[in-house]
Amino acid sequence: MDSVANQGKAAAIWAYITIIGTIIAYFLNNDSKNPFASFHIRQALGIHITFYLLGIIVSWFNTWLISAPFYLFIIVLLGYGLLAAIQGERNEVPILGKQFQNWFSTIS
Repeated sequence: MDSVANQGKAAAIWAYITIIGTIIAYFLNNDSKNPFASFHIRQALGIHITFYLLGIIVSWFNTWLISAPFYLFIIVLLGYGLLAAIQGERNEVPILGKQFQNWFSTIS
């Protein structure tokens, strides 16, 4: 693990702990602009926004057959990103990770 990842690790981990954690991580990284932390903040923000947007649609169905896979999907994405942050790696989350990096490219 390089020193850049080591310096941004705390903010990167915070980013995956609820949307409030993402906001905290953004402000923690605001001064130093650590690229490792910025990468994970973009990933986490994308996951959280996806959760809220898809959650609105899933809530219309009001059945565990739809909501259980949805929550499992979000938990897997958050776990994947969190594990990468803990290990000091920059792994994009499956399916939407590359888009999150593009959509939130202004976060640095």
